[in-house]
Amino acid sequence: MSAHPLPRRFPAPDTRNPVLLPDGTPHEPTVFLQAVIEHPNIAVGRYAYYSPLSPVPDAAAELAPYLYPGCPERLVIGPFAQIAHRVRFITASANHPMGGLTTYPFRIFDMESVGPYLDENATIGDTVVGPDVWLGFNAMVMPGVTIGAGAIVAAGSVVAADVPPYAIVAGNPARFVRSRFPAEAVEALLALAWWDWPIEAIRAALPALEAADAEALARVAP
Repeated sequence: MSAHPLPRRFPAPDTRNPVLLPDGTPHEPTVFLQAVIEHPNIAVGRYAYYSPLSPVPDAAAELAPYLYPGCPERLVIGPFAQIAHRVRFITASANHPMGGLTTYPFRIFDMESVGPYLDENATIGDTVVGPDVWLGFNAMVMPGVTIGAGAIVAAGSVVAADVPPYAIVAGNPARFVRSRFPAEAVEALLALAWWDWPIEAIRAALPALEAADAEALARVAP
């Protein structure tokens, strides 16, 4: 028998507070985002979680404060994403108009005339966080950025450009530090896409996942 058996339970992806403390009480700040976000411009994958230091009344407004229903862009958060305290997504609609002689947003004070701003923001596109991405404490993601699967964004980073899968980035602006794995392992992991497997298959594959063994993971793929 393994010295470290699998947990006896794994919460459903729509569980509000999935972490139980040793005394059995839920850790209230940590939430599965599927349970707490209902926003027409935000898509959340299963088991993606947010863990601020204290509970927040509106996770969507906390994470993406400038994203409103009817904006031309979306925020897409992939499955198994891990989002720390004070992470912010500055989506396209936070932008001021930049095509003219002034950046003052005159038209937001008369929303019937705001169409040109919406058109400009629509060209920036969605902000996308891939599966199994870890966003560290106080990271900020700028408009239209795509963060690839398995990437790590260091605490305090400002991500202003796309991040490759399984890259580690840090700083302001965030710069490539290194890849977590060799290129051939990254290709294999992207092909396996373990985050799409049934949860029991993922749990059974934890020894391979935790050992960073892509070949072993391939052998237990469902």
